[in-house]
Amino acid sequence: MDMRRFLLWARGEGMLREVEGAVDPHLELARLMSGLDGKPLLVPQLSGYPGWRVVSGVCAQREHFAAALGCGVGELIPRMAEALERPKIPPLVDQGPCQAVIAAPDLSGLPIPRYHPDDGGPYITAGVAVVKDPRLGRNISFHRLMRLDERRFAARIVEGRGTHTALTRGGADLPVAIVVGAPIQVLLAAAMSPDQHVDELSIAHALAPIDLVSCHTVDLEVPADAELILEGRITQAVACEGPFPDLTGTMDRVREQPVIEVDHITHRCDPVFHALLPAGMEHKNLMGMPREPTIFSEVNRVCNCTGVYVTPGGMSWLHAVVRIDKRRADDGRRAIEAAFRGHSSLKHVVVVDGDVDVYDSGDVEWAIATRFQADRDLVVLRDQPSSSLDPSASQLPGEKARTAKMGLDATIAMGERRSDYERVSYGSIETAAHGAED
Repeated sequence: MDMRRFLLWARGEGMLREVEGAVDPHLELARLMSGLDGKPLLVPQLSGYPGWRVVSGVCAQREHFAAALGCGVGELIPRMAEALERPKIPPLVDQGPCQAVIAAPDLSGLPIPRYHPDDGGPYITAGVAVVKDPRLGRNISFHRLMRLDERRFAARIVEGRGTHTALTRGGADLPVAIVVGAPIQVLLAAAMSPDQHVDELSIAHALAPIDLVSCHTVDLEVPADAELILEGRITQAVACEGPFPDLTGTMDRVREQPVIEVDHITHRCDPVFHALLPAGMEHKNLMGMPREPTIFSEVNRVCNCTGVYVTPGGMSWLHAVVRIDKRRADDGRRAIEAAFRGHSSLKHVVVVDGDVDVYDSGDVEWAIATRFQADRDLVVLRDQPSSSLDPSASQLPGEKARTAKMGLDATIAMGERRSDYERVSYGSIETAAHGAED
């Protein structure tokens, strides 16, 4: 589902928030996005940028992904797991809407927002970078991009991952295409972490069909229905990048990062710029949801897993709830250990029975309160590899962060009478018949 189809769908569902009057991309837009976080938002006019519109909240709810993939919310994890295991190469077409307009390679003409007064500069936050590793092939991934001037960005490129590996392997400038306003299935695939040789655009095509089109100035392919394409090179030069709000909602530090030079810009007619609010629900979903199928797969290796939720309260990165069909006494403990294997940055995990709604924090807390005993059901793993996003972890320059990890087995102990742990039910009634609307 591309941006245009998403906007039509969201408007038809009565979900889309549309504002009146022009909005300034400098700080005002971020305040508006923050006030409506979790809801799809369309800003039809931008101060100083005629002809551009901004959309946000595209991935702010699981229902958005389900609509894009043509499935129910409960089917999202199996669909992602299937696409990871069986990617499909997308077709290459001769031309696409993303190249309808060739614009001057001037980044100052794009409505790139500044989100926070302390930001290092204006930032593209929903840009998907397409590169080709000399040995492993095509790779796509998210990188925040801080505009330096009319032609250059400083790009936050995490060391040791796909783009960084491709850049360091060649020892020279690396051709890149930055996709802004990508179809939802591309956004989801770009956030996944498949094996190094797996092409994320093929994962996207397995999730829902996409067409690709060849770039004009670099040997790369991009989604034909994207809104904006920036073609250029990741150079060997570096510049200071940051500060900028991270997933935690706290300011990330300044680093020396690679510089991208932009040589060519194309976009759709009447283009839509996708702006993603740092630490908002869209950011959290794109971080957490792609980890769920890997946790799901690992837990299913040791017991029957029926649900996974990487929770927004844990920044959609550090906390998860895993639901299992418990058949052996140690299934809860085995599920805890498997969940940590499925997502190495996970810090805390709760395992629950099949009658618990993993998406309902109150339901999960009820399971902990009624089914968990700390001296029996608590798993603590000390001095484990951690995430740099956790400010409480031990973090030394040049070394992997370390933390203690905790798992709570909040399932009913084997041998216990299940009826003692089940909720009572009062049955249903038509409240309207008694003059009491629900």
